[in-house]
Amino acid sequence: MIKTHVETDPKYDPVNNEVIENGVTHLFKSKHINEANLSFIFSDDNLLNSLKREFFKLDHFTDVIAFRLNEYEEKNVDGEIYISIPRAKENAIKFEESFNRELARLIIHGCLHLLNFNDETDQEKEEMRKQEDHYLDIIKWNNIYG
Repeated sequence: MIKTHVETDPKYDPVNNEVIENGVTHLFKSKHINEANLSFIFSDDNLLNSLKREFFKLDHFTDVIAFRLNEYEEKNVDGEIYISIPRAKENAIKFEESFNRELARLIIHGCLHLLNFNDETDQEKEEMRKQEDHYLDIIKWNNIYG
């Protein structure tokens, strides 16, 4: 079973838990993962920046951070995904996307990291974008926020 837990900083409107659960379940099952325990934390730049400094020794704003809490060799996935709502809003404007679509892209991106997809090289970035676009096209994300 794919279990999702969603928390949103109270200063923001809550995200639609059902849309996230349905989309994420589809993504993981399509990757042959039937057991997962996932937490999604929607917050602000300060939280993600502090996580970036603490765990990656980098001091800059970021839109999404994913932590795999168990070993990648394990078939089940335990993980946490942190998403900055202000970064998502800024990205949506920058890339001329709807906010819902950009938020969905960040959710997918975080999930792919939990599945051991990387985006360090140009080739990895290209594959990550291909995967993101695929799941954006087949999952109904349009009511994820607000």
